[in-house]
Amino acid sequence: MSIFKKGKNWYIDYYYKGRRKRKKIGPSKKLAMRVLNDVQLKIARGEFLGIFDEKKVLFEDFAQKYLDYSRANKAWSTYFRRDRFNINNLVPYFKGKYLFEITPEMIEKYKAVRLEKVSPASVNRELACLKHMFTKAIEWGYIKVNMAKGVRQLKEPPGRLRYLTLDEIQALLKACSNSIRPIVVTALNTGMRRSELFNLKWSDVDFINRKITVLNSKNNESRIIPINQTLYEELFALSQVARGDYVFTRKDGRPLKDVKRGFSSALKRAGIKNFRFHDLRHTFASHLVMQGVDLRTVQQIMGHKDIKMTMRYSHLSPDYIQKAVEKLDLLWTPFGHQDVANKKEGLVTN
Repeated sequence: MSIFKKGKNWYIDYYYKGRRKRKKIGPSKKLAMRVLNDVQLKIARGEFLGIFDEKKVLFEDFAQKYLDYSRANKAWSTYFRRDRFNINNLVPYFKGKYLFEITPEMIEKYKAVRLEKVSPASVNRELACLKHMFTKAIEWGYIKVNMAKGVRQLKEPPGRLRYLTLDEIQALLKACSNSIRPIVVTALNTGMRRSELFNLKWSDVDFINRKITVLNSKNNESRIIPINQTLYEELFALSQVARGDYVFTRKDGRPLKDVKRGFSSALKRAGIKNFRFHDLRHTFASHLVMQGVDLRTVQQIMGHKDIKMTMRYSHLSPDYIQKAVEKLDLLWTPFGHQDVANKKEGLVTN
């Protein structure tokens, strides 16, 4: 058994069941040596040598196939803002390599290189995308092993959780223009994601039973969100001047895609800093928890598959915590007074 180089590629040369076999591995000598060692081990064990059934597809070519899949099967925001962005960072590093050439060591080096430029959270999102690409590659018959599966994600600092106080909510609503107030009110009273709000149709709004059916959620599962009185009045008024199938539209009836400029202006007028549109979702969940709503119910309304995501919203304001502790006075004080009284009467013994 041996390896040899022909042109720019390395090959392995071995005998299996009396027949000579030569296989092109690629431009990496180390990979050729590793594959040859693997072949020797499997022949010694009498195992089936199916490791060369992988199709020779370059990473950048498969990345395009994956993007086509993402565009056809995922929400537009997931494809446009997440997958396309992550793959644009992955391709320059792995370009020119066949899928089966990519090793855990290469991926670890990628982590180190990216960490010099972006945050651990950003690197982890790119790794998650890479892992799913390999999962689909296995499913589609291009490779047999997911080399990214064993690569550990980086530790991330606690996530950013910013929510509005009641005074800030009032200030924001007063500062909102008529064009963005309805979507802000809806976000504050439903906790819906930005993409869910922009994709909301009037057919999803049930005024009779006072509920919203969210169809285009992140997890591709529908969920029901109740409509309270505040939201009912806001949406019902908006429905009287509806311009099409979508709830939130431009003047020409086309669905809204972004409210960044109008929302930023409202925040400035309200004097609110360090706040993003997505934080309206944090605000909704935080105030639910502060009102005593249990986390399982919050999880269901928010559409979280994992309760750990909901736990991020269980933080409470300092005022709320203080009041919660003060409630113990009502619990302990009567017993304390009774104990004192009993001791005086000789009824309490140690």
